[in-house]
Amino acid sequence: MKWGIFMRLTFSGAAHEVTGSCHYLEACGHRIFIDYGMEQGEDFFENQPVAAAAAEIDYVFLTHAHIDHSGLLPLLYAEGFRGTVFATNATKQLCGIMLRDSAHIQEFEAEWKNRKGRRAGKPEVVPTYTMEDAEGVLEHFAGCDYNKIIDVCPGIRIRFTDVGHLLGSSCIEIWISENGMQKKIVFSGDVGNTNQPLIKDPSTVEEADYVVIESTYGDRSHGQTRPDYVEELSRIIQETFDRGGNVVIPSFAVGRTQEMLYFIRQIKAENRIKGHDNFEVYVDSPLAIEATTIFNQNIYECFDEEAMALVNQGINPITFPGLKTSVSSEESKAINFDSRPKVILSASGMCEAGRIRHHLKHNLWRPECTVLFVGYQANGTLGRALVEGAQEVKLFGETIEVFAHIEQLAGISGHADKQGLIRWLQGFKKKPERVFVVHGEDAVCNVFTECLRNEYGYDAVAPYSGTSYDLTDNSCVVEAVPVRKSKKAAARKASSVFERLVAAGRRLMVVIQHNEGGANKDLARLADQINNLCDKWDR
Repeated sequence: MKWGIFMRLTFSGAAHEVTGSCHYLEACGHRIFIDYGMEQGEDFFENQPVAAAAAEIDYVFLTHAHIDHSGLLPLLYAEGFRGTVFATNATKQLCGIMLRDSAHIQEFEAEWKNRKGRRAGKPEVVPTYTMEDAEGVLEHFAGCDYNKIIDVCPGIRIRFTDVGHLLGSSCIEIWISENGMQKKIVFSGDVGNTNQPLIKDPSTVEEADYVVIESTYGDRSHGQTRPDYVEELSRIIQETFDRGGNVVIPSFAVGRTQEMLYFIRQIKAENRIKGHDNFEVYVDSPLAIEATTIFNQNIYECFDEEAMALVNQGINPITFPGLKTSVSSEESKAINFDSRPKVILSASGMCEAGRIRHHLKHNLWRPECTVLFVGYQANGTLGRALVEGAQEVKLFGETIEVFAHIEQLAGISGHADKQGLIRWLQGFKKKPERVFVVHGEDAVCNVFTECLRNEYGYDAVAPYSGTSYDLTDNSCVVEAVPVRKSKKAAARKASSVFERLVAAGRRLMVVIQHNEGGANKDLARLADQINNLCDKWDR
């Protein structure tokens, strides 16, 4: 063994919180992250760092492309990671656009803050990561087929199983064989809702020693019957257009936008909107446009039977007459100078960034308009504030009064509800030795864990960040306590130039260790190069 306990699982991100998924697995002499996501919205607890430098991480197993699961992979690369990211083929494709988009946002925001900061004499802000970092980590992705067992390295095998949350989303089965012992751990990723348009329902897994399960909707139900989304969306569009307003839909560029296009295609095909023939629908998001192309490229592997029935009739399920796309900022701005009633689909889904904030600025104050929410709104986000009845909001330094109608499509979610999560868990023929509950708000994690224990007889725990388990004997090695984020800590930048320098130093040590046993001539040359660098920069 290279270090410590073998088969050790440590919880880092999305522990008693909804975003920033990251779990750390040590097994067979290797160090592995399952997901490496960005925190979004308000965070309440400090994520405890793992005892490994980025350069020491051998693999990342990625459940799906959403930024709260993949969004810090470029930062991991910037800090020295050069291992392999295993993901489904569709997830690899989606990350190709989503991580580049995220990098663009990091660079743009840093540039904007620096323009303002220079006038105020403030120190320079650096982006969390750059486009170069995103491009770099994407070179390390390995695309995988669903349902195929992959030999990662001696002692570790994995399989991706469709979990019906997003195109390419999966739970990940991991088989570990070491020192004559075998264990299997399954990470649920985000379990999908049933009867979603386009993508398949979640598949179940039959066997596991340990299960790590999300709990986003672990305290609530989507309802006994599936809402008629087409009927409800038709009503909202009709009423809004009759008032002379726009329907503005903050929509996640990947997944939710394509679902809405699926519903609107049906609405148009059935002529459900009266008096507004050939109404226009704008997808105002370059990312969403690219994502839609990727959806069309993965029809046969990922689409469900209903969507495939349309495809077999020669019908594209997510396009229709009147569908407009805007790529440039000029095209985006022009939308708000068109007085005709229209539907505007724009990212981000929680209104935290992107073009949607411009559309809200132009439409929130208009009582004839509707802002329609079609997905989960995390604590601390602008979307959550609007859903909860905010009467005014601040956008681009300007206070905007909220007079528009605020609506939600009840039950529309890419996440399974409480019963859906339980149903997925009951797919295991034998109860796992332990169930770890993650990826839910603090109270929700606790409620869902108690439910699993008391009502269904599972040995379930909801670990806080920093908690570690020895998987060989199902024992808790470190039981962490929650560390509340201070306002100062919350305001601190996730990355700085100096922190990158420290990460580079840690990577250098890893490189040195990798050269142990090399030719003396090569080792001497490396030592000379390091010493020359030290001589140049030692102060």
